[in-house]
Amino acid sequence: MNQAPAKILELIRPAVTGLGYEFVGAEFTGQGKAATLLVYIDSEKGIMVDDCSKVSHQISGIMDVEDPITGQYRLEVSSPGLERPLFELAHFERFKGSTVKLELRQSTLEGQRRFTGEILEVKGETVHLHVDDEEIEIPFSLIKKARLVVNY
Repeated sequence: MNQAPAKILELIRPAVTGLGYEFVGAEFTGQGKAATLLVYIDSEKGIMVDDCSKVSHQISGIMDVEDPITGQYRLEVSSPGLERPLFELAHFERFKGSTVKLELRQSTLEGQRRFTGEILEVKGETVHLHVDDEEIEIPFSLIKKARLVVNY
């Protein structure tokens, strides 16, 4: 997945859950002054700006002390939104029956790298999708990025 390094996740997760929020995941993108650490949080009550601010303040303090990122970066804390990113196998299991759009780290045998389909199930380390009237199996390790698709 397009997740932040494990060392950063290990610092962030307890800070987020300790404040009573669900830690959805985190992405680290860009380089130099364009580097961004994007942390997704959720709650049964939803996420408001004050929630993001509280979590951002907590994470900033930890990141300043531990200093796991070399150089400058921007910290953003956000709700996962309707097109929620899926970072873990458990997320695919949780949203079984939903439509997902995903990108693989490499092309499949058919030369395809992007798929949109319904999550049928998760078996072991494999996600089963219904795509264009057929079931396809995608090893979780090949998934670079995944998001739910909102059907209106």
